[in-house]
Amino acid sequence: MSKIATEFKTFINRGSVLDLAIGVIIGAAFGKIVTSVINDIIMPPLGLILGNVNFTDLKIIIGGAADKPVTLNYGNFIQVVFEFLVIAIVIFMVIKGFNSMKKKEEAAPAAPPEPSATEKLLGEIRDLLKK
Repeated sequence: MSKIATEFKTFINRGSVLDLAIGVIIGAAFGKIVTSVINDIIMPPLGLILGNVNFTDLKIIIGGAADKPVTLNYGNFIQVVFEFLVIAIVIFMVIKGFNSMKKKEEAAPAAPPEPSATEKLLGEIRDLLKK
């Protein structure tokens, strides 16, 4: 095996690289779920409340020919902002939960360490001297 292949194998086998790859894959899948929640569950009722508005159809024509107009798609921008906010809130809640679990673990009193052999011997000497 060549030196480059060995170095690459070592690089890939590091836990942090694998964790990052798994995080990216799960993040992409989570992004699709969030997009579906926004597009299919949140935005339709919101559009209905606002008078049967489909946000992705909202745009301003700023020029171009009649058959190919140039538009500012601000409705799509609104939709993407909602997606970002939902993702940010979910990430905030996950991190907040993780931090509270971590604080509980840190707050739990740790058992005192087992005395070393020297400490045990000194304790026995002390007890003998008391007698």
